[in-house]
Amino acid sequence: MFFHPMDILIFLALGLAMWAQTKVKGNFQQWSNVRASSNMTGADVARYILDQEGLTNVKVEFSKGGTLSDHYDPSAKTVRLSDGVYQGTSISALAVAAHEVGHAIQDDTKYGMLVLRHRLFPLANLGSQLAPMLFIAGFLLELTNLIGIGILLFSGAVLFQVVTLPVEFDASRRARTKLLQLGLITNQEEKGIGKVLNAAALTYVASTAMAVFQLIKFIMIFRNRR
Repeated sequence: MFFHPMDILIFLALGLAMWAQTKVKGNFQQWSNVRASSNMTGADVARYILDQEGLTNVKVEFSKGGTLSDHYDPSAKTVRLSDGVYQGTSISALAVAAHEVGHAIQDDTKYGMLVLRHRLFPLANLGSQLAPMLFIAGFLLELTNLIGIGILLFSGAVLFQVVTLPVEFDASRRARTKLLQLGLITNQEEKGIGKVLNAAALTYVASTAMAVFQLIKFIMIFRNRR
């Protein structure tokens, strides 16, 4: 069976994404067993950093979404933390909590890439929903224009993922900096913080790479059909 070079790259990116997910869970679990010297919970750390940044209007709440459902909700100005992070006192809990606070700080400072991501979200959401249907319809009905429209919509979703990369990396950078500056972790504990955050960042890299390769493949198919 002959595989197109882009198919091989997509499979490699998929493999990387699966490995990255395993890495995230493994690192999170490993450093969940290491208590931070500050003995503060993730919720305590999130609240402390927010207050130090003057973000007293941003709330810290418990997330009911399960493990690793942690996120910052810009519309509600709320950092939501999963059970293991909200109540946990581990290196993993502090890393994740500080990362989500990093997004709150980005929101407050109008960080350019975050603003752009918010603006792209409606287009990305529309593209991720409609593009697959347009691709299928275009191939089945042999309507090249439908494939072209699907590519345009899918491009918006891919662009959203590309823009997400610097947003996530910047949030992690802010997290490590604030944890150290405020004395919430020691220099030795930063190693564990870095491993948890770097593993999470790798998942974004892998998923973005896979989306970019898929887009390139669809563009090549579209050009060949024309």
